[in-house]
Amino acid sequence: MIAVFAVAPVVLVTLLVGLRGVAAMRTTSDFLVASRRVSPLVNSAAVSGEYLSAASFLGVAGLVVKDGVGSLWYPVGFTAGYVAMLVLVAAPMRRSGAVTVPDFAEARLASRPLRVLSAVVVLVIAGLYLVPQFRTAGLVLSVVSGTPYWVGVVIAAAVVSVTLAVGGMRAATYVQAFQFCFKLVLFIVPAIWLLLSVGPQVRHDAVHPVEFTHFTRDTTVSFGLEVTLEVREPLTVGTPDGSRTYPPGDLRVTAGQTLVFPEGAAVPGVRGGAAPGGADWRRPLLHLGEEGYPLLTTWAILLATVLGTMGLPHVLMRFHTSPDGRAARRTAAITVGLLSVFYLFPGVYGLLGAVLVPQLHLSGATDTAVVALPAQVDAGTTGAVFTTLLTAGAFAAFLATSLGLLLVVAGAISHDLVPGGVGRLRFTVVAAAAVVVLLALPSARIDVGVLVTWGFTVAAATFCPLLVLGVWWSRLTAAGAIAGVTAGLLATSGGIVASLFGPPAHGWLAILIAQPAPWAVPLAFATMIGVSLLGRPPPWAAAAMLRLHLVERGSRTTSTPSPERELDGRDLGHSSWATRRSSAVRRVTRRLSR
Repeated sequence: MIAVFAVAPVVLVTLLVGLRGVAAMRTTSDFLVASRRVSPLVNSAAVSGEYLSAASFLGVAGLVVKDGVGSLWYPVGFTAGYVAMLVLVAAPMRRSGAVTVPDFAEARLASRPLRVLSAVVVLVIAGLYLVPQFRTAGLVLSVVSGTPYWVGVVIAAAVVSVTLAVGGMRAATYVQAFQFCFKLVLFIVPAIWLLLSVGPQVRHDAVHPVEFTHFTRDTTVSFGLEVTLEVREPLTVGTPDGSRTYPPGDLRVTAGQTLVFPEGAAVPGVRGGAAPGGADWRRPLLHLGEEGYPLLTTWAILLATVLGTMGLPHVLMRFHTSPDGRAARRTAAITVGLLSVFYLFPGVYGLLGAVLVPQLHLSGATDTAVVALPAQVDAGTTGAVFTTLLTAGAFAAFLATSLGLLLVVAGAISHDLVPGGVGRLRFTVVAAAAVVVLLALPSARIDVGVLVTWGFTVAAATFCPLLVLGVWWSRLTAAGAIAGVTAGLLATSGGIVASLFGPPAHGWLAILIAQPAPWAVPLAFATMIGVSLLGRPPPWAAAAMLRLHLVERGSRTTSTPSPERELDGRDLGHSSWATRRSSAVRRVTRRLSR
């Protein structure tokens, strides 16, 4: 019943709001960038709604329960990435007149192979980011309602694909802006209620954690995934067939099994994890399993999240919906403020979860800590109401992020790889959603934070160097860009594949394989710069780069002026400063053409 009251309104409102985009759906520009007429305030709310994914709404709190307070570095990286984007990328990307990141790559360097390669990178990043959205939708619904895991996955995919196929970017913008406000309220109000309801002792325990070594009450744990427990002393647990005692050693619990741990029983360990509240858990640094080197892990995550934000294709596409570069910059600035407010609260849920639902680390379901907390505080109507609200907010998070990601997948396929009209874009949306469902069904055992971080890592090692050098370095060549993007993609993809399927590694090597940003990003930059220096950029390269930094006339133009008109100064406004700047640009351009 909770699932019905939580999910049905979110689904209905999403579809109804999405219908607003139908009337304006005539061209590819309408479908992909909403005709470039979205105001900064609405756009920043939509960007925030799109960015606050399952990893933000549920994943950060779940990582705090599982890995400790060092996990709060994730929201630091998520938010700081927008500061870098604001300074380096936002306005020039909009001034390029591109529709997608591959579109920008070809416009800047006149290379069709680079456009195709960039489209492939978009598909990799979007796949790594989309799978955890659908995966967590299925997991949350299964926890709060008992439905099979696949039901939530299919519902999320159906709603997102229908909304986009009907309304495109305009529908996504309205939905994401609405859902950001919705999520913000539904995240903050329950957090305040929890803090007021738990009492002073729980609040004290939350900020003075003690290792979770014994069950303080009879505790039922449902294992949605197969897990290996490390039993350190004889353990008696309840099962559907009665009680059973296990000797010390490894205990493999199959998916779907339920065990009841009696009060006072010793908490078994989880292979590859640490119990909440321990010494490693309290350390304000990230750690990868039992590999050590927490400072290296923290730097790896920060590099991936900060630099990866600049390369996320669904976020970059959002800036193309702005009327001009100034509006794109304002959008990024407002987004930093909105995200900063939201990220004040995941730590509240994580610290309370480590006290009230620490057993979730046994079952691997720490991503559900947020929606599990209200029932632990109030088993009556009030707890059920707040569980419903948080479930609705979580489902809104899945839908908002999935809208943007599925849109960039459709753009990469039907605008960059196999160009077509609106009809092909709509078909691609539905087909891509079906493929992601097939990928999400076997991915229930992988943490949402891990998958999303891999998406950031690929973006940091591919699109971040391409955009930063493409915007700020006139010597960049198409060959250098292709070599750098290829090196970054192969390095990060190889690390991901090796961590999933390769032989076990240990120590710092295991960290650099699972989180390859510290070496993959410098490799991509160095390759891009080195290969570019071996060649020569075309004569028009400096003029093409200067176009990215020119001032637009006014701040409300919705068309993209041609390079000739911009360089001629007629689209730069009427101020004396703009006139002097346009004259300087013309002088530079004449020298370059000689």
